[in-house]
Amino acid sequence: MAEVQLQNVSKRFGSTVAVDDLSIDVKDGEFVVLLGPSGAGKTTTLRLIAGLERPDVGDVLIDGKLATNVHPSDRDVAFIFQQYSLYPHLTVFDNLAFPLRSPRRRSSEADVRMRVQTVAAMLHMESKLDNMATHLSGGEMQRVAIGRALVREPRVFLMDEPLSSLDAKLREELRIELKRLHKSIGATIVYVTHDQVEATTLADRIGILEHGHLVQLGTPREVYGNPACVSAARRLGSPPINLLPPSLFDSAVVPEGTATVAIRPEDIVVAEAGERNAMDVKVLEYSPLRHLLILDRNGTAVVATTVTERNFSAGQSVGVSLPPRSLLYFRADGRRIPT
Repeated sequence: MAEVQLQNVSKRFGSTVAVDDLSIDVKDGEFVVLLGPSGAGKTTTLRLIAGLERPDVGDVLIDGKLATNVHPSDRDVAFIFQQYSLYPHLTVFDNLAFPLRSPRRRSSEADVRMRVQTVAAMLHMESKLDNMATHLSGGEMQRVAIGRALVREPRVFLMDEPLSSLDAKLREELRIELKRLHKSIGATIVYVTHDQVEATTLADRIGILEHGHLVQLGTPREVYGNPACVSAARRLGSPPINLLPPSLFDSAVVPEGTATVAIRPEDIVVAEAGERNAMDVKVLEYSPLRHLLILDRNGTAVVATTVTERNFSAGQSVGVSLPPRSLLYFRADGRRIPT
């Protein structure tokens, strides 16, 4: 496997800046997830690493060697796309074997068979090797697409939302498979998604991208609990973090320059109505694991979650505590104010 480095990389398409002064270091054997909305520059970043795009500014290094001008076929990276991109006229075995039979990587048939069978066992596809690709389910097709990359044993795996076209159950199953594969083969993986569940369950570190900028890079726990800016705070969490005006809080505890005060819904304490901090329940949702309440305070909506067995009702007044230790403060430009 190999380390991947982007050093002050920028890429523009006409007047659109897709990636802007991006620097990131993916360690050997690390699983890094790039998370962000559509248009954030995630796929362009993968294409720059793969060599499918060339940066206007900056350098790409793979395993410590400059790769900016290296042809994609010589970078020894595997790109797994959102769509399965299988050869429909070939069997599962032949789809998996295809990279090993190419002129650049031609292997003996004995080696091909051994490596295909090894990968098929890892992906629990041994019984499907003689099936045509068109006779597989969506999840099986994506397994084959992943397996076709695995048989090559590349230095780096690049994955562009490979699970997004699957239903929820299959996504969950393949997330588990991907995590297991990563642990077993120690692969260097750069994975792109806009799904925060995928990011937090798969990643060693998450990189939050916004408008081509890397706004934060850290472990899922670091990004969730200690966001560097408003956009990072909003990217993780369901329901999303509350962004509230400073006027709702005691001015003595709000740092100077604060434009937004944030608190996670699960950090809000809901109790019996009291004289202070009373809020009205506007909307509520019940589930077996938690209750979600949308509260109102002087026209400002506040979302809270609670696991209490107590029953609430719309229009009810409840007491709300916003613990100071759970409050995050941000400037008008979105940057975090240290406390």
